[in-house]
Formats: sequence, C-alpha cells, structure tokens
Amino acid sequence: MRLWTQGGFVADRYVKAETLDQAPVGGAALVPLALWRAERAALEAKCASVAVEIAATKEAPAALADLTDRPMIALAYSKFGDGRAFSYARLLRARLGYSGEIRAVGDVLWDEIGYMIRCGFDSFAIQNEPTLRALDSGRKPGVPLAYQPGLASETHVGKRPWTRALAL
Repeated sequence: MRLWTQGGFVADRYVKAETLDQAPVGGAALVPLALWRAERAALEAKCASVAVEIAATKEAPAALADLTDRPMIALAYSKFGDGRAFSYARLLRARLGYSGEIRAVGDVLWDEIGYMIRCGFDSFAIQNEPTLRALDSGRKPGVPLAYQPGLASETHVGKRPWTRALAL
C-alpha cells in the first residue's frame, strides 16, 4: 500500500494499530472506530496524534460528528461498488465543517479518485496494482467535466456556466 495525494506519492506518518499495544508511543496512530471508542483516553495519552478509520456501516454517519476533532479520518472502501464513503466525505466537509485530512483506504480504484477528490478526499491509500501503475506513470486522475458543483477546486468551462472541470 502506498499513500497518494494530488502532489504525488508521500510517506505515511500514521501507523495502523488494531490494538492499544500496537499504537506507537509518541507517534501517529490510525485506529478503528471501535478501538477509538473503547480506549480514547489511553490512545490520546500514548500517541502524539490519533486518526480514526471508519467503515461503511449503519452507525457510521452518526459517528462522524464525534470525529471532527481528529486530524485525519480514514473512510474505508470494502468493495468498489459501495459508495457510502463518498457520502461520508461530503457530509464531513459540507455539513460538519471538517477541515482535517480525509483519506480513502481499501479498494481505491483509478477511475474513482477524481470523484473522491470532488467529494472532499485529500489522500488515498492505494493497493490496487493498475491504479499504482497509472499514478507512477504520472497520469493524473480526474473528472473531465461535471455538471454539479464539487468540493474540490474547479473552473468553469465552455459557454455553459454549470459546466465545470476539476483543477488538478
């Protein structure tokens, strides 16, 4: 898995921790929502920074409001056809005013990254080989034209004021 942002591949400062013992002392940890809820005080005392990964479940939308103080929220894609994380990112940015990093983790595919950016994602934990090859070759993902506003930087294109292009 490699971490990609619109600026290219970057080092990931977060260590994935499934238990309190795996969380790095004085470091940055990425923990699942269940661990965060069970060990919040201990994690904050042990780590310099704690980010939370949330899966697409029935409880996820209600949990998002409690995570807006986190420096990073990772939204998990368990399979490419599950679009709930798109909605969660949009909810975090537009309704909850979240300004931290939103990361896509799991089954992140090339053709979805442009749409993820429009919904408010900042970084992408990529493990899909064709997607990695495309990004390594310097190709930039994006949505060529859109008719609805997104949360990413966009420019108006053409004679129709509603036509937008993602500014990458």
